[in-house]
Amino acid sequence: MNSLNVVVALTTKDNDYQAEQAASASEAGFRLGMKVNIVFAGNDAVNQSQQLLEIIQNKTQRPDAILVEPVGTPMQQVAKAVVAAGIGWGILNREADYIPELRRGAAAPVFALSPDQEEVGRIQGRQLAALTAEGNILYIEGPSGTSAAELRTRGMLSTKPAGIEMKTLKGDWSERSAQQAVTSWLSLSTSRQLHIQAVICQNDAMAMGARKAFASLMGAEREQWRNIPFTGCDGVTKTGQEWVRRKDLRATVIIPPMAGLALEMLAKALSTGAMPPERTLCAPQSFPPIAEIGTLRARA
Repeated sequence: MNSLNVVVALTTKDNDYQAEQAASASEAGFRLGMKVNIVFAGNDAVNQSQQLLEIIQNKTQRPDAILVEPVGTPMQQVAKAVVAAGIGWGILNREADYIPELRRGAAAPVFALSPDQEEVGRIQGRQLAALTAEGNILYIEGPSGTSAAELRTRGMLSTKPAGIEMKTLKGDWSERSAQQAVTSWLSLSTSRQLHIQAVICQNDAMAMGARKAFASLMGAEREQWRNIPFTGCDGVTKTGQEWVRRKDLRATVIIPPMAGLALEMLAKALSTGAMPPERTLCAPQSFPPIAEIGTLRARA
């Protein structure tokens, strides 16, 4: 089999998990003897669609497959164009209900690969329960309409203690967005009345942004919030896990990068002629283990 040419389309360079995705794709591509072209969309859904349409319209350099983590929607129209051109399509970290239909007439592999996003939320709910059983928390979600954010929230609601009330803010997965959202919230007089017990964020970057917003407070206000625990998820070794080790975050959820695994699935499918599974979920894990979070709480 000739060396495979695969495009890996990711959301942005300015995110530690996306950087981990790119690194896993490069490593797997080298190990599997693939040519891997990694492109970033600058967190712009329109730009991402244009990038991919230009790639498939270039008939002289068409890839064998495209693996994409969408910025916005699951990109159904782009997916149809890719499959119609005889190119494989793998969607990462996103639910896509059109996959079964595309697989029926596809000449190349079509599949979805994602962490179990609802379990990510359930783990965060259990981490929260190890921190506090009642009171108010600040919960910072990812963008509206993204399946990862929606599923993480559903999981969180299923395991959080009944005595917890949530104040929800929105971010766009970036540190800056969470810092701005929390800074605006802290400027409201009502924020002082809630006595926040914890700040739970749907990724580590937003958790650090939220922490910076609280750290920017002055005097008595800063002292009021000083001991609030912050948690996130993604759990990249050099960022999220390291932030837990140095106690900037109380906990995170480790989500393995999907891109390298998707390349392995793609290589196996093309070498055997068999479609990969329609949808594969990968298990996340708490860092540190839930029992240790409880121990840390007791010490505090």
